Amino acid sequence: MSNPNTPDPNFTAAESTPASEPTESFESIFSQYEQTHPRKPEPGAQGREGTVIAVTVDAIVLDIGFKTEGVLPLTAFPADKPPKPGDKVAVTIKGRDPEGYYELTRGKVERPTDWASLEKAFAEKSTIVGTVTGVVKGGLTVDIGVRAFMPASRSGTKDASELEKLVEQEIRCRITKIDVEDEDVVVDRRVIAEDEDRAGKERRFSELKEGDVVQGEVRTLTDYGAFVDIGGSDALLHVGEISWRRINKPSDVLSAGQRIEAVILKIDPEKHRIAIGMKQLQPHPWTAVAEKYKPGERVRGTVTRLMDFGAFVEIEPGIEGLIHISEMSWAKRVRTASDVVKPGETVEAVILGVNAAERRISLGLKQALGDPWAGAAEKFAPGAVIEGPVTNLTKFGAFVQLTEGVEGMIHISEISAEKRINHPQEVLRVGQVVKAQVLAFDPEKRNIRLSMKQLVPTGLDEYLGEHKEGDIVTGRMTEVSAGKARVELGEGVIATCRIPSAKEAAKEDEKENKSTDQNQTTPSSNKPDLSSLGSMLQARWKSGPPADEAKPEALRAGQIRKFRIAKLDQTAKKIELELD
Repeated sequence: MSNPNTPDPNFTAAESTPASEPTESFESIFSQYEQTHPRKPEPGAQGREGTVIAVTVDAIVLDIGFKTEGVLPLTAFPADKPPKPGDKVAVTIKGRDPEGYYELTRGKVERPTDWASLEKAFAEKSTIVGTVTGVVKGGLTVDIGVRAFMPASRSGTKDASELEKLVEQEIRCRITKIDVEDEDVVVDRRVIAEDEDRAGKERRFSELKEGDVVQGEVRTLTDYGAFVDIGGSDALLHVGEISWRRINKPSDVLSAGQRIEAVILKIDPEKHRIAIGMKQLQPHPWTAVAEKYKPGERVRGTVTRLMDFGAFVEIEPGIEGLIHISEMSWAKRVRTASDVVKPGETVEAVILGVNAAERRISLGLKQALGDPWAGAAEKFAPGAVIEGPVTNLTKFGAFVQLTEGVEGMIHISEISAEKRINHPQEVLRVGQVVKAQVLAFDPEKRNIRLSMKQLVPTGLDEYLGEHKEGDIVTGRMTEVSAGKARVELGEGVIATCRIPSAKEAAKEDEKENKSTDQNQTTPSSNKPDLSSLGSMLQARWKSGPPADEAKPEALRAGQIRKFRIAKLDQTAKKIELELD
């Protein structure tokens, strides 16, 4: 049954007037209706004084003298002057909420009584009180002293069922359009709620402080973070502030609608921006790193990032170490970290260094595999014969893998004794298995020199086997330089000869002459034989100096001479000569 005091929303002048009579105006008909249907006193027409008994997050509970308390929005008060329990507040009752509490407004909101007051309320954008009288197409009719229309989109409701519930309810609204001549008035209820909501957000925003711990609900997720509702204000939770561990996407650990706890990191009052963080509520993982991790210890972790210079490995949430590319392999030169490890891969490494102050941990991947050079000095001693594949060819030689992580180098001059080689690739290829002899081992530089030609029998081997130190041999000098000559003793047999300097040769001649003079002097005769001396001088004047006293021929390349073997080294296959 309809309320007899409620005007029929479908009432028109044409329905109450015979067709032959002139149609009356809406204003006159509505005036007659008001005279025949007097309005009941509104519940809030007379103001009341309430006493504040409690203050909640967004509302105030007041004792208004009834059995049930009244509720007043906190936004009705200035943000800097909230009420306190015991304060007296003038209020107006406008209805009841679903829980049975009286809904209050602050002070007494009068109904406009004429068009002048309506125009004033419109100009000042004042909040007025009206009563919903019915549901019509597109919205509601509202009695604000005159009949007004409120679009459904501005009613603050979600669907038609909620619109029906507003009928006969007193509401607060604002005039958004007024045309006195056409008696056309449009009101808006939603703008009041939006203003109150905005005022509430402003008040709550002003109460927030950096360092506060707040509760919030995740609204939306992006690649760079999450937007969280912290009581009416949106805050940004950056992906880097979610956890001490590295997180690629917020959606990996958060979901829309999830409740979280965070701390306010920064507030920008001008732009109304708030930054929050979750990880700050957790212990910082680096505080115990220095005591927990020591150099030399083995750790396991997950590869999180690859860079040109190495790979970052997370050994526990929030703790990452760096494996430099130089610490990835004993066996090969690593150009990029992706050649050895992949993101998401679990690896075992050895801690090389810890710098807790700079939050850096150096890791070694190759150290976890063991040093292949340990014990290599005994295994690859000079003279040992090895066999392995060629791993790399360069202009100056070839690298051969002796064992996993250990390589030796064959210089181009040690590849063949039969012919001159311009590049190792003329006789070798990568992957080819070769035999070689160890010439030298340097443990500090981790270098092993190899030779292939030492394992091939040559004329030099036969020559060394047939001669010994002190033998007089004949050879041809191929090169002569200051203090040294290169001598060819046979095909493929090359020796070196030391050439004494002129000063050393003069001393040697003086020594020999002195020895000869002593042999010619006899102890029985103290007087020289002058007749023999005269005969010798006369003969030298006529024929010149004897042949054995003539100046020796100068040393030159191509000259064939006799030499004495001064040193013969079977191991190094070297021969040293002296002029005979």
